Amino acid sequence: MTFISFLLFTGFVAFYATWKLRRDRLNTKDGYFLGGRSLTGIIIAGSLLLTNISTEHLVGMNGSSYKNGAIIVAWEVTSALALVIAALYFAPRYLKMGLTTIPEFLEKRFDGLTRTLVALLLIISFVATLLPIVLYTGALNIEAIFEISDLLNVSQSEGIWITILIVGGLGSIYAIFGGLKMVAYTDTINGFGLLVAGLMVPLLALIGIGDGNPMEGLQRVFANSPEKFNVISRESGIGPGSRTAILPFEVLFTGLVINQIYFWTMHQSIIQRVLGAVSLKEAQKGLLYTGLLKILVPLVIVLPGLIGFYYFGDSLYDNPDNVYPLLVKKVLPTWLTGFFVAVMMGAILTTFNSALNSAATVFSLGIYKRYIQKKAGEKKLVKIGKWTSALLAIFAIGIAPFVANAPEGLYQLLQQLNGIFFIPIASVIIAGFIFPRVSASGAKIGLAFGLLFYVTTYYILEVDIHFVHIWGIEFVLNIAIMHLASWLLPKDERFVMKDAGILDLKPWKYAKAFSGFLVVVTIILYLLLGNV
Repeated sequence: MTFISFLLFTGFVAFYATWKLRRDRLNTKDGYFLGGRSLTGIIIAGSLLLTNISTEHLVGMNGSSYKNGAIIVAWEVTSALALVIAALYFAPRYLKMGLTTIPEFLEKRFDGLTRTLVALLLIISFVATLLPIVLYTGALNIEAIFEISDLLNVSQSEGIWITILIVGGLGSIYAIFGGLKMVAYTDTINGFGLLVAGLMVPLLALIGIGDGNPMEGLQRVFANSPEKFNVISRESGIGPGSRTAILPFEVLFTGLVINQIYFWTMHQSIIQRVLGAVSLKEAQKGLLYTGLLKILVPLVIVLPGLIGFYYFGDSLYDNPDNVYPLLVKKVLPTWLTGFFVAVMMGAILTTFNSALNSAATVFSLGIYKRYIQKKAGEKKLVKIGKWTSALLAIFAIGIAPFVANAPEGLYQLLQQLNGIFFIPIASVIIAGFIFPRVSASGAKIGLAFGLLFYVTTYYILEVDIHFVHIWGIEFVLNIAIMHLASWLLPKDERFVMKDAGILDLKPWKYAKAFSGFLVVVTIILYLLLGNV
């Protein structure tokens, strides 16, 4: 029954997305890489949520909340504030310029070399961090629920390897043959499925704990460990113990701000959906709807971890990433397990093929066309994009099994590695928009300094400062270095943003009101749960 429900839902998603794309032209640049610039608000929101939420959240964040409490919620809830900035400031400018990739803006603002350097960093970050961790956490979850190793009579590590190969192969097929629009449609269906199935896990658990009453169940979980519901960490971000701290409260006002702004306003795999919008109005709708979903998402990726502590106590502290798969297996009826694994598979595929599609876009349009074949036509660029996706998928599949046994959990490992790439790129893009005096030479020097600074301070010198604080320090120093270098070295011509005339740039009339609502809700949530 489990396997049948898994096949039915997975097959339905594939059939529906293929049917929706039957008349689309996927052999053109905009058609393949940007979904024909036809994405609406609901599609953008569903795709953004699923591109972001994958098994590294379901497994990693629930594992972290089980062990460390609800402080991990900051990664999600503060995203709403960044999405407000994306909707009101960045989206109008991106769509006005008619961008296809974020590095394309850097060429317009600085020069081609800055664009190329950032494009290479983006591709490396996808292959070295995001893709392997998504594949491994997905395989871990599927192995735990389906017991692939027992079915095939192999060891658990071999079962995980086999699952990685299958999931990676399927994700590659989606990304290579369907382009962004295929990814967006499958995201939306799987996004709805993820919310339904994801909410059923804590709901069924609370019903069982409360003898039929979920509110009673929640009270019992809370009474078992009230301290774990507090969203404000008392950890120190500086000094002894700061390196192993999960998320000290003060880092929300330093490096976390920069990280969230980068991810939701500049990260290619996120912004590519916005660039594919049919109009600014629909882009803003998609971003702000996603902000609302991000406030609600902790019910799926934090609450189950707290429930897991009620069931398992501290028995899994050495293996927190096993908590969520075990909880799913414990509370879901057999006939629902297959549907849940299908949704889980969709979440893995979504993040995986989104990253592949974004990496292919960046390489084809930013590197291949610029340096290898300048006169390449649209069909050639699409073909190169498909080959790029295939090669990157092979690399990611090969690396995935080696991310096991991260000491602070897989989600924490992902964020630590992201710091190598995110903050230098963020500082250059933000400088490009806000600081007109920063030149191309200054941008490249700032980019190089940022990379060296983080790797040196965190991995070589191992300073006693939390890695998110290092992000904040690095950002400030990057901006200062860029200004100094720009003052000393030759100046550029002043950048003027031009309207490409591609899309309707009329904003959504409720954008500011909806943004204000998201800001107020975020503050209220912290005021309420910060006093638990």
